[in-house]
Formats: sequence, structure tokens, C-alpha cells
Amino acid sequence: MKKIKKSPYLRLRNIRINILILLIVGLLGTIFLLELTKDAEAGEQASLTEGQILPGLLIIEGNSIQSPKIPLALNNGDLAKSRIEVIVTAYSSSPSQTDNTPYLTAAGTTVREGVVATNLLPFNTKIRLPELYGDKIFVVEDRMSSEKGYNVDIWLSSYQEAKGFGAKRTYIEILGS
Repeated sequence: MKKIKKSPYLRLRNIRINILILLIVGLLGTIFLLELTKDAEAGEQASLTEGQILPGLLIIEGNSIQSPKIPLALNNGDLAKSRIEVIVTAYSSSPSQTDNTPYLTAAGTTVREGVVATNLLPFNTKIRLPELYGDKIFVVEDRMSSEKGYNVDIWLSSYQEAKGFGAKRTYIEILGS
């Protein structure tokens, strides 16, 4: 049997159809998010449960922008007293682990013991890592790379300490702001 060659016109038509489909899906997704946002503004999200992922908008705090793909877990709509399972890592002020202002947090403060970076929670949220640090309280003042989801990065004073910390799966207790 002889193979029939597709003409360049048919290939171009298929590309146009694929682009049209992508545009329609994108438009429908945008409409869906706008409706969810409208519902949220009207106060219609009263039944939030722990671990539910909220559709979001860009959250701008200081010099930091949180992506809407970053999940924000809630316990019945209240951040305080929530527990979230996370992966905890560490970072230092070495240039290879930060931007061009290694001693300045995204909240505009100076790094110090007790500062953590996460994209899960608003700035100035106080948290505990009971399995790792007992009752020690940490404060969210920095952000992480946008592809990090359920991660918390603890600031440590040296690169060797941060590297030696590794990655640990645990939970955080959210105390509020």
C-alpha cells in the first residue's frame, strides 16, 4: 500500500486547530478562576478543610510575589493552630544559595537565627517545628524558589551547617502572626 503524503496546508491547518484548542482551554480556565475569586470575595468559601488547596491570585508582599500555584493549607479557614506536613531544608547567606542581597530577606529584614523561608504562609507568620526544634519559634520572613511547594527553608549562619542539615520530612505548627 502506498503512503499518502500530507500537504503543508493540512499540517498548517492542524497547527491552527491545536492553537485554537489551547486558547479555548485557557479562556475557560481563566473564567473558572475568576468565578472562584468572585465567590471568595462574596464570602462563599465557608467550608474550607485542612489540606484543601485554594485557587489564588498573585500575592504581593514587600518585594516578593507568590505564584497562584503555591498551595495555602488551612484548618477550617484559620491559619492559626494548623499543622502542615512539609519538607524542611536549610540555607545560608552564601551567594550560591540566594540572590544578589544575601543578608536581606524578601520581607526586607536582615537574616538571623529563627528566620525561615516558605511560599506557603504570609510574612510574619510564626511557626514551630516540634519534631526538630521543640518549642522554638520561627518567623516567615523570606521566600523560596517559585517551584517549591510544601517546603520550609531554615536560615543557618554557615554554608556547611546548611548543607549538613539535609532535607527532613516533618510538620509545622502554625501559631499565627
